[in-house]
Amino acid sequence: QLVMPTPTMTKAAVRFFTVALLVFTASAFVTSPYPSFRSNTVALKMSTDKTTLIEVVSQPDKDFLDKKGVFSWGTWGCGVSKFPWTYDSNESCYLLSGQVTVTPSDGSPPATFGKGDFVTFPAGMSCTWDVTEPVQKHFIFF
Repeated sequence: QLVMPTPTMTKAAVRFFTVALLVFTASAFVTSPYPSFRSNTVALKMSTDKTTLIEVVSQPDKDFLDKKGVFSWGTWGCGVSKFPWTYDSNESCYLLSGQVTVTPSDGSPPATFGKGDFVTFPAGMSCTWDVTEPVQKHFIFF
């Protein structure tokens, strides 16, 4: 029998039940032989964690970039600036130039990256971009 959170439970108890429910739900995908289901499991686990995960691949090789199709993606750039941003969907980008520190609004650690780095931001993340050197990047939303 599944126990659901009630209005009188503490926040910790509600978090426990939410995590337990999502882990129980996600477990159906873990044993699946289909890679896309395994990816969904990771996304479910990330959604239960209050830490925002910005993935930085430092200086990936050309084979990595070619497999992703990076050089066929759109381009975007901006000068030295500081601005808020919220991701409605996931984004991956490859920096052609510049230096940036992205600080998630939820208190998670900031990520600093620059020319030659490949970065993935999660959907739903609100953050502040601090561009310390003008940026030019290839990007894709997914």
